[in-house]
Amino acid sequence: MKKIYSVLVENRSGVLCKVAGLFSRRSFNIDSLAVGETDDKTVSCMTIVSSGSAHTMEQIEKQLNKKLDIIKVRTFDESQSISRELMLMKVKYNKSNRKDIMEICAAMKADIVDMSKNYMIIQICDTSDRVGNLIDMFQSISVVEVVRTGTLALTKCSETEQ
Repeated sequence: MKKIYSVLVENRSGVLCKVAGLFSRRSFNIDSLAVGETDDKTVSCMTIVSSGSAHTMEQIEKQLNKKLDIIKVRTFDESQSISRELMLMKVKYNKSNRKDIMEICAAMKADIVDMSKNYMIIQICDTSDRVGNLIDMFQSISVVEVVRTGTLALTKCSETEQ
């Protein structure tokens, strides 16, 4: 079972360490972690993706809600949310595979954002699954470096929101 936790926290030093320590002490797994300021500079949003049993997911939420620096915890699964991940990938190319790279990028809606004589940087912003698929497609090409942001998510829009 996989769950996404959207955790609003006070934006001050040490809060990330406390949350990571909570996961570490209890041997909870973090699949993905992304942190950034919200529209209020005193509040940050941590998006944590974790996996485990239903009991573990329940315990994570309970433990997060106990922390003083945490303002609000929302949990949702992938069907209740829109999630995206950003990835940059540097690949080495040559004349023979340049066209193939460009075709894969077009098919996957990825962008070539930088290019030199032998290297290019590809960017994709999509679901974690599609980002993984793009990496798999480039395994036969010389991948030099890959960086990923981790998942960001929001609950789907509804007419009952205020």
